[in-house]
Amino acid sequence: MRWGVVAAGQVQPPPTDALVVFGLVALAFLAFVTEPLPIDVSAILLIVLLAVLEPWTGISSAESISGFASEATITVLAMFVLSEGIRRTGTVQLLSRRIVAFAGGDERKQLASMIGVSGLSSGFINNTPVVAVMIPVATDVANRTRTSPSKLLLPVSFASMFGGMLTLIGTSTNLLASDVSARLLGEPFSMFEFTRLGAVVLVTAAVYLLVVGRHLVPARIPPDEELTEEYGMGPYLTEVAVGAAAPLVDQRVASAAALADVEVLEVLRGGEPVPTDDPRIEAGDRLVLKATGEAAADLSELRGVDVLPDANVGDADLATPRADRDVLAEVVLTPRTGTAGGTLAELEFGAEFDVAVLALRRGETVVHEQIEDLRLRGGDTLLVRGDEASIRRLREHRHYVVAQEIARPAYRTERIPVALGIVGGVVALAALNVVPILTGALAGVVAMVATGCVRPGEIYDAVDWSVIFLLAGVIPLGVALEQSGGAAFLASLVVAGAGDYPPIVVLGLFYLATTLMTEIVSNNASVVLMIPVGVDAASRIGAEPFAFVLAVTFAASTSVLTPIGYQTNLMVYGPGGYRFSDYFRVGAPLQAIMLVVTTLGIAFFWGV
Repeated sequence: MRWGVVAAGQVQPPPTDALVVFGLVALAFLAFVTEPLPIDVSAILLIVLLAVLEPWTGISSAESISGFASEATITVLAMFVLSEGIRRTGTVQLLSRRIVAFAGGDERKQLASMIGVSGLSSGFINNTPVVAVMIPVATDVANRTRTSPSKLLLPVSFASMFGGMLTLIGTSTNLLASDVSARLLGEPFSMFEFTRLGAVVLVTAAVYLLVVGRHLVPARIPPDEELTEEYGMGPYLTEVAVGAAAPLVDQRVASAAALADVEVLEVLRGGEPVPTDDPRIEAGDRLVLKATGEAAADLSELRGVDVLPDANVGDADLATPRADRDVLAEVVLTPRTGTAGGTLAELEFGAEFDVAVLALRRGETVVHEQIEDLRLRGGDTLLVRGDEASIRRLREHRHYVVAQEIARPAYRTERIPVALGIVGGVVALAALNVVPILTGALAGVVAMVATGCVRPGEIYDAVDWSVIFLLAGVIPLGVALEQSGGAAFLASLVVAGAGDYPPIVVLGLFYLATTLMTEIVSNNASVVLMIPVGVDAASRIGAEPFAFVLAVTFAASTSVLTPIGYQTNLMVYGPGGYRFSDYFRVGAPLQAIMLVVTTLGIAFFWGV
């Protein structure tokens, strides 16, 4: 039964089934926003509730787990692996370096290069790994040319989002929207379904960022600032352990301080302070000292000296020199459930990677004390000290992005043509309708492994499992919203509120509503919940339902108002030193422009 506007123009109350589903939607919103549980766990809970409440939701146990078998879910999983193949070969970084060589020290050319690489790459590679690669590239360019990295990183994130609208495989949201559109309208997206409009919005965004946005993006981090200065750590208090082989052994404290250019505040022996004013240093002593970051780095290079809290050093370790210590690096936590919500102590971060965390930056706030017990958030940036092997392990881990490059990672550059050929083949087969995108993507995964672009053990790390579980949870929720009459009821409210406005105005309202919703919940959840409402509303006012599907898809994939609206925004939040308000200041005018451009573009290319 249809529930909505009656002849008198009144809106009938929703059925009980719809109220139950609305309750689940509200619960999902609350869980996704506040994250009392990791997002993937919340998605599993949602699956359980849909099945338990089957009399009202209409979703059986088998249907509640249908999201795992959805074509969208499996295709997204495959695309993560294909993106990993591109990342492992260093394709994007190689292209970036060549374009950056063209830009030189010209800030506008730098920005244009970053926008071009991020935007165009994101059309064929998932935009999250594109931004992960571009963060260190942008930081390196900024440091080399004395430009603030803040001026480059936010545009990189924005460009990657709009670039993701060039093709079907640019974002997981596009694939999910295609799946929902196929279910509701029998019209899945083709590979280049919205490439024309995607090119228009990308060019519009690029022009805005180059002409207006670059003046609005603040230079939060001064150009060419040292990491220790950036984190407010010089001079700072630290502690060193003295091993038997250290040249400080048997020296007076005053002589040792002069040698290392530090101020020794205290000598600890057996955990207790040594009472004399100028004692001789013995093997096993710990020195509490005040030093600049540079002085501490020099001190750590001395044989037998360990800067704490690098490790809990035992007697045997104190006598063993440790080479290549005190490499400083900036590490960004990606918005993944494996890190967000936990603490460094719970994650055993220091032990796993053999590094010391010296400071944490969250936006403009820098934390030096009790870092181990601080609940982490996606986008947090850590200043760590470790050897090059430790930094390399961090660089290879998909939960972290090393923003300041210490040593170039070992890319499989000899396989670049192979990786590009595989992705190109997947795109071509889907575009020519030779095989469905799902079949082509899975074949591409096999080819990536068979050719050595991705190693078998890297497949599972390549997948963002929180996204997979989120898709599996919200897909049946969208079905329940439709079957219960909830989508029809919401559509009736929109139609009643729109009055006699033309369909193109209602289309713009749906774009705006989806944009605002995406700032609160994930873009995938917004697509699943808003497309059924849009389709129903379009049928009521005699508009083209497919146009409303496209409006919701574009709005959900281009969330630029806050750092929490899209995961790439969170990824650049720490490295750029941004404030929450910076996103709105730069993004609000852009979003207003895109509201008009996208709505008119849909009307022009597809009709309303």
